Amino acid sequence: MTENELLTVFRKHRALLEGHFILSSGLHSDRYVQCALVLQHPKVAEQLCAQLAENVRRLGAAVVAAPALGGVLVAHEVARALGTRAIFTERQEGVMTLRRGFSLAPGEPALVVEDVITTGLSTRETIRCVEEAGGKVVGAGALIDRSGGETDLGIPKAALITLKIQNYNPTDCPLCKSGVPAVKPGSRTKK
Repeated sequence: MTENELLTVFRKHRALLEGHFILSSGLHSDRYVQCALVLQHPKVAEQLCAQLAENVRRLGAAVVAAPALGGVLVAHEVARALGTRAIFTERQEGVMTLRRGFSLAPGEPALVVEDVITTGLSTRETIRCVEEAGGKVVGAGALIDRSGGETDLGIPKAALITLKIQNYNPTDCPLCKSGVPAVKPGSRTKK
């Protein structure tokens, strides 16, 4: 599918929202991508993630890792398409960790995936976890890169959709200044 066709899928499932949102990074935005509304449909999730898998197949990952919660389904479906296993990291006392008995072989090539990349924080934290466990991160992928492609992870990166969505520091947010109520639809609380 083309990027416009992919955007149509997200709009059809009401996964591209407009309003005033507090992102998991703490930044504010007038648009929010809620991938869970697309990923709740297994056939759609399979199709989107299979396309992402094809975009990163050349990287040669033997395992796909993602931060919980948003990246878990993406990792599972990308891993299925690549014929690899999927693991995930999660926050424990505010710190991203690899738990549940997940492990990596020394130098095992890993792909880190996400539903949405905004600042890249969760992706970077997952990369750190994979590297600390002995894996070698060969690239990153996302369904949507809402940084307009500007987030630099220092490794090859692919996204199905690249959007430039304006983010605001809460102290400079024009939506806050105009009194528009903010909604926090994400899953991570800022500490």
